Amino acid sequence: MPKSIDGLDDLFSRLYEALPQTQCTKCGYPDCQAYAKAMASGEASYNQCPPGGAEGIVRLAKILDKEVIPLNPDNGQERPRPVAFIDPKACIGCTLCIQACPVDAIVGASKQMHVVLKDWCTGCDLCIPPCPVDCITMIPVTGSQTGWDAWSEEDARLAQERYLSRQKRLVREDADNDERLKRKAESKLKALDTESASNDAEKSEIERKKAIIAAAMARAKAKKEESEQEPND
Repeated sequence: MPKSIDGLDDLFSRLYEALPQTQCTKCGYPDCQAYAKAMASGEASYNQCPPGGAEGIVRLAKILDKEVIPLNPDNGQERPRPVAFIDPKACIGCTLCIQACPVDAIVGASKQMHVVLKDWCTGCDLCIPPCPVDCITMIPVTGSQTGWDAWSEEDARLAQERYLSRQKRLVREDADNDERLKRKAESKLKALDTESASNDAEKSEIERKKAIIAAAMARAKAKKEESEQEPND
């Protein structure tokens, strides 16, 4: 795992490194990074990570200089590492599981069968709720081994890399889509500028359309400026 995280304090960095990086959200936070921040600030307890299990609590307790406590059952149970399996006969190719997977471990396309890359799957369960045909099952693959006995440091490092890579890709795709919509709006405005109107009603309709497009472009610009001002995690 990386030895330091730019711009973040040492306690957060050590807690973040100690997590299994499955990004399962069972801790109650959107990802491992958010949970580490919550622990570092005292907002969250250190017994909320089922994938890390008892050994994970020992690691976090040592960093925080606290006593070892049991896993909070409200967050789930320690278990063998499972891998998602998609029933090829039932899959309808809706892509919802692909969108839900935090580490891009599911491949496929719209209206085509999806497949899980089992070596990449973190067993997070996040693909199951959005599936409209219940064609995904979680299959244990580590026998009786649970927690960190079923998940290695290398597994955690690779899962973290894939998660962060996916986050960057989503940001890039969002920016590309915004740029595409911007060009489309600009083209529409130019078309309206050259569109002739034979009466006041048509002129009013053209101005109305231009105002709607201009307002949408202004909102998109404000959204972009706001995102650029947000601090990077």
